[in-house]
Amino acid sequence: MRDITTKGPWVALVAALCASLAWGGVATAQDIQPMGPNARLEYEQNTIDVFRTVAPATVFVIQKRLVRDSWTRRAREYTAGSGSGFIWDRKGHVVTNYHVIADGNAFEVTLQDGKTYEAHLVGGDPNKDIAVLKLDKPPRALTSIQLPRPEYTLEVGQKALAIGNPFGLDHTLTVGVVSALGREMLGYGGTTIRGMIQTDASINPGNSGGPLLNARGQLIGMNTMIYSKTGSSVGIGFAVPVQTVRRVVPEIIRYGKPVRAGLGIQLVPDNIARRNGISGVVIEAVNPGSPAAQAGLRGLQRKRRRTLVGDVIVGINEHEVATYDDLFGALDRYRPGDSVKVKVQRDNRVITVPLKLSRLN
Repeated sequence: MRDITTKGPWVALVAALCASLAWGGVATAQDIQPMGPNARLEYEQNTIDVFRTVAPATVFVIQKRLVRDSWTRRAREYTAGSGSGFIWDRKGHVVTNYHVIADGNAFEVTLQDGKTYEAHLVGGDPNKDIAVLKLDKPPRALTSIQLPRPEYTLEVGQKALAIGNPFGLDHTLTVGVVSALGREMLGYGGTTIRGMIQTDASINPGNSGGPLLNARGQLIGMNTMIYSKTGSSVGIGFAVPVQTVRRVVPEIIRYGKPVRAGLGIQLVPDNIARRNGISGVVIEAVNPGSPAAQAGLRGLQRKRRRTLVGDVIVGINEHEVATYDDLFGALDRYRPGDSVKVKVQRDNRVITVPLKLSRLN
């Protein structure tokens, strides 16, 4: 049998351990070196870099109104509201939410350096809650917001950063993720804003109009509203997507309002249609020379003391229409000159009428 009590190898091992201890301890992995005082995680450094890059393009917007004293009849200007915005170009155009500037008589824009400039309203689109201001005397050095490429695709889970002025605290940064895409929320103009971005980055009163950014510091949306029963952030905020901002803002700068496609008709309010048991959008009148007139669409007809319904719009191409909001959303997908098929209910049957959309005045 093999003798397991042989001492030769064990003696050598004990001698090696003793020698190691004599030289300062058992050999181990390399000691961990302490991090420098300015060391940061990659995530942290990215957040810092984005803020440093985009903060100069983020502004504080104040709207003022004139009120007349009922006794002295003297007009007095007071601050009626505030929000956030971002610099669109070096010409001094500033983008913000329409509800931030609505009903204002005068506007002031404060940059990151603390300097305040007077601005005037270029135009806006209440249905998308987008407005454009322009600095009256813009400084030479302006930092404008960066847009991603048109083919850029946003994904749920991406990092999202919001810069704004919640409760008047200028240039506040909050960080979260893209929580969901394609949300539909009722906007300031009374119509549904489609394709909105949901984020858990903290958004509070005063953040409206500020930029929502990706990890590259590019605009992915404009912070617009929150879902909250208290009025403060509960981690559910919504932003108008950059695709909408990219399309609407240049139109507002050029024309003062968005370019929108239409049929050339006047509509019966939804509540009146519902009271009469009608589902769909009732055409009240057809504008002469409009695409609707050329296609033969019919409005209300009055015979003696009775009002007869002509055509009721129930669809645009593959999009069902039950309300004005549905019709607005369907037409918003198209541009003037596009051809569509309008489905209308006429004399208890549904017919399809092809026509070419025109530009609304």
